[in-house]
Parts: sequence; structure tokens; C-alpha cells
Amino acid sequence: LHLAFGRRFWFRFFGKRQRCMAVSSLAREVSDLCIGKPAVRSLPLSATLGDALIALRKGGEDHLAVWAADRTRSDRKACVGTVCMVDIVCYLCSEENILAPGAALAAPVSVILPPKAAAPLVRRVEPSSSILEALDAILEGAQSLVVPLRPAASRRKPAAGGGAVLEFCWLTQEDLVRFFLNSIALFSPAPALSVTDLGLVHPAALAVRPHDPALSALPLIRAALVDQTSVAVVSDDGRLLGEISPSTLAHCDQRVGAALAALSAGDLMAYVDCFGAPPESAIGTIKARLQEKGLLSMLELLEADFSPPFLSSASSSSSSSDEESSPAAALQRPRRLRSAGRSGSYSARMGRRSEEAIVCHPESSLVAVMIQALTHRVSYVWVVDDDYFLVGIVAFSDILGVFREELD
Repeated sequence: LHLAFGRRFWFRFFGKRQRCMAVSSLAREVSDLCIGKPAVRSLPLSATLGDALIALRKGGEDHLAVWAADRTRSDRKACVGTVCMVDIVCYLCSEENILAPGAALAAPVSVILPPKAAAPLVRRVEPSSSILEALDAILEGAQSLVVPLRPAASRRKPAAGGGAVLEFCWLTQEDLVRFFLNSIALFSPAPALSVTDLGLVHPAALAVRPHDPALSALPLIRAALVDQTSVAVVSDDGRLLGEISPSTLAHCDQRVGAALAALSAGDLMAYVDCFGAPPESAIGTIKARLQEKGLLSMLELLEADFSPPFLSSASSSSSSSDEESSPAAALQRPRRLRSAGRSGSYSARMGRRSEEAIVCHPESSLVAVMIQALTHRVSYVWVVDDDYFLVGIVAFSDILGVFREELD
């Protein structure tokens, strides 16, 4: 009896101690996760898709923040959304724009932002907020969080009113998952359980066959971009062959729009794996198929040169009409070799091809899946059986939900 009582006492003692330590760690400020993060690059709401395309080609970011006047406070701006290369490519390849993609680049960036009635995909979080508040914001549907930075004295610039220019940084699901991995011992035994036992394996609803037209996957790519997952490419018998990942497409240039309109899903994977420098034979194949489909205007995306200087936020709305820097002028210039930093794809930078999708087993532990996803910089892991048949997918949002339930 004494031994049984002692075991029960120490189990309760250490269990309560672990939970107290977990709660106290989550009471840390969001600013602790922002250390070393670069400032967000942005565009005004008045910018066009062409301005956004030029900015993405010029900089090294995957996403740009779109800012507008804050209706609640007249002295500051609000982030109303983000724009990335996948947003632009999906808009150009949509049914209403595929016949005239050049003209579609003159549309404002607001056309690819979520409607006002929808839940915001970007939320502002103050640096003094707790990590628990940031976690709840992500679980409520925010794709990313924008956090004001505390600028160093050397980086402060005088604003029009005499104050310092306020800069922001991004916080994502990956940042929070990395934080929980560093505190993983506080949540034992849940991290050692399998993803199946924890109920984290969901059916892979976003899937196409390799011979399907890549253009038919357009709605799935959009859905995967919102969910921060990917589109599986599976064989007729259900085996996982690869993926079409928005995080990979985000590192391509506008030419991937022409490839998406011309190629099959399997061929699109091979095109993306050319690491941003597709061979002339691939370009020739795309041109021939576009001509067969009567999509002659999409050929402009293959020959266009979008490499004029970046249009700053202050002047992009007025400079967009300039003949030398407008998207329309870029479509008229012949394509030339470029050494921009964005020429490489995500696959090239990470040394992973689309055929090498990151997978786990249904009995893989939660902590193993977290390490696997963070190592390969993905926000999901495909679940396959021993014969590589696709079982489902585990996403970061589901993983974060486990830690929230543990705290509850």
C-alpha cells in the first residue's frame, strides 16, 4: 500500500509540475519567436498584379503583405492579406483570364484577396501577446500572424510625423510547431503516440492522376494554398507518385502559368523539378501544346521579362502606368537570361523533387512526424502504407490542435 501510494503521489506531482511548466512556457511573449526574423515586404492595396509579380521576382520572399488603411484606427494601416506567385498564376489561368493573361495583370491585387465576409487569413498580434494567444489565432483559421517588430535604433527611419517607421514580421504554423518541439518533454506521453492513435490522419481529398490535365487541378491548388497543404499525384490504383505543392510553385516564375495551362499533372511535376531553368525542349513542348489548345496569349508568359526595378510601396500605384515598368511593356520585351535570386525553386533549394514527397507510416509517432516536417520545411506529411498506397495526410494545424487539447 505504501508503494502504491508513493507511485500515485509522484505521478500526480510530476504530472502537475509538467503541466505548470507547459502553461508557464506558453505565457512567454510572441516577441520571443520574432527574434532574427526579417521585416515583411509589402504592397499597397492600390498595386496591380503586375506590380506584385515584379516585386516577387525582385525580392526573396514567398509572400508579400497587402496593406490598407485601418478603419478602426486612422493612425495605422492594417494587413488585409498576402499575395504570392501561386495566387497570381491561379488568377491568370482561371477560365475568365486564360485567353488574355497580359490584360489580367492590370487588375488590382484586391481581386485575389479573400472576400471581406470571409474569416481573415492574416491577423495582427502584438509582441506582448502570449504564445497561447498566437496559437489560438492560428487554430481559429489564420494562415499567418503579422507582428510589429521593435526596431533597433540604427534601423529607425524618420516618418512623416517625426516618429519611427514601424516594421512587421511573419509568424507561421511552422514557428509554433518548432516552439512546441523544443518543449516536447512537457507534453509526455502524447508526442510518443502514433498519429493514427491521436486521430491526426485525414483523407487526402486533394488528389489528381498523373495523366489528368494540370489545369483541372487549379481548384485543388487553390484549396491547398489556403490549407497550407499540397495536391497529391496518385496512380490509378492509389499509390502516391508525387505532389504539386503550392510552396514549390511559389518559388517559380510566371512561366509556370503557361506550363500549368499546357501540361498534364505528371508533366507539371517534372517541369517544376527543372529547378527554375527548364530546358528548351520543355519550353518547345509547352509552346506546341498551347498552340494546339488555341491558348496563344499564354505564350506571352514564356517570353515576358518581368525584371525592371521593384516598384516601391510609395510609388507603385503611380509608376504602374509608366511604359518602361508596366506589365504590359514587360510582355512586349523579349525574354533574356536572368540571374535573379528567385530563379531557383523550392525543390532546388531543399534538394527535393516533387516525386520525393515527404511521407510517414500510420504508426509513426507525433514527435517523429514533427521532426520530419520541420527538417524538410513542409507543413504536412503524407501517410502511406508499406506498399506506398496513400492513406491520408497529417497537417500542422492538426498537430497544433493536439497541444491545445493537452493544455485544456
